[in-house]
Amino acid sequence: MYKESGGQILAYGITDAGLVRPNNEDALLVWPERRVFAVADGMGGQAAGELASQFFIQTVERVFRDFSPSDLEGVTEAVKRAFLEANREILDHVRENPAREGMGCTAELLAFAGMEFCLGHIGDSRTYLFRAGRLHRLTRDHSLVQEQLEAGILTEEEARRHPMRNVILRALGVKEDLALDLIRGRLQRGDLFLLCSDGLTDMISEELISECLARSFNDLEGIGLSLVEEAKRAGGRDNITVVLVKKE
Repeated sequence: MYKESGGQILAYGITDAGLVRPNNEDALLVWPERRVFAVADGMGGQAAGELASQFFIQTVERVFRDFSPSDLEGVTEAVKRAFLEANREILDHVRENPAREGMGCTAELLAFAGMEFCLGHIGDSRTYLFRAGRLHRLTRDHSLVQEQLEAGILTEEEARRHPMRNVILRALGVKEDLALDLIRGRLQRGDLFLLCSDGLTDMISEELISECLARSFNDLEGIGLSLVEEAKRAGGRDNITVVLVKKE
C-alpha cells in the first residue's frame, strides 16, 4: 500500500495477490515528486513474471531519476526510453536464462509535464481518466479478445468472461521491435487517473469502477480499497493492482 502527495498531485497505490494466485506478479510505482506513476503485470510463471514487472518498475525509476524533463516532448522521450530499456533488459535476461523463456509484462506508465500528460501503454493493463463525473478509457487492450470485441464477435460482457481473455498480442519482453502506444493530452483540475492491471477489469465492470470513483472521489485510499474489495468479492482470480492519481 502506498500513499503519497507531491505539490498539486495526490496519488495512492495498492496491490493485492487476490484469492487464487499463490504469488503476486504485479508491481507498481507511485512517485508524485517526479510526477511519474506506473503499473506492470508480469507473465511467465516460476517467478519470471514477477521479475519482469520489477524490471519495468526499476527501469522507470532509473530513467526518471537520471533524466528530469520539464516539457511534454521530453517527458514523451523519457516514457519511450523506459519501455525500450525495460524491453531490452527482459530480453537479455531471457537469453542468459533460457528456462525463463516467455517471461514478460504488460505495463502502464503515466508522466506529467506542467498541465499535460503522456501515457505509455502495452498489453491489457489499462488506464482510465475520470473527468467531470464521467469515466473515459484511455487505452486499448492489445489482446485477442479485444480484436474480437472490435469485430463485433463478442459483447463487452462476453469479452470480460471469455476463456481466452488473457491471450496478449503485445507485451514487454516478447520481441525486439516494441509496438508501444503513446497517448498525450491536457490536464484539467480535478482529473483522476486510474491505472490498473487486468485483475481488476476482468472481475468488475466499468460501470462499477465509475461508481467507486464517484462515491469516494476525494478519498483515493478509499477508492483503492473499494476497487480491490469489489474485485475480490467477484472472485479475485488474478492479482489486483490499482494506482490512482489526482490533479488538484
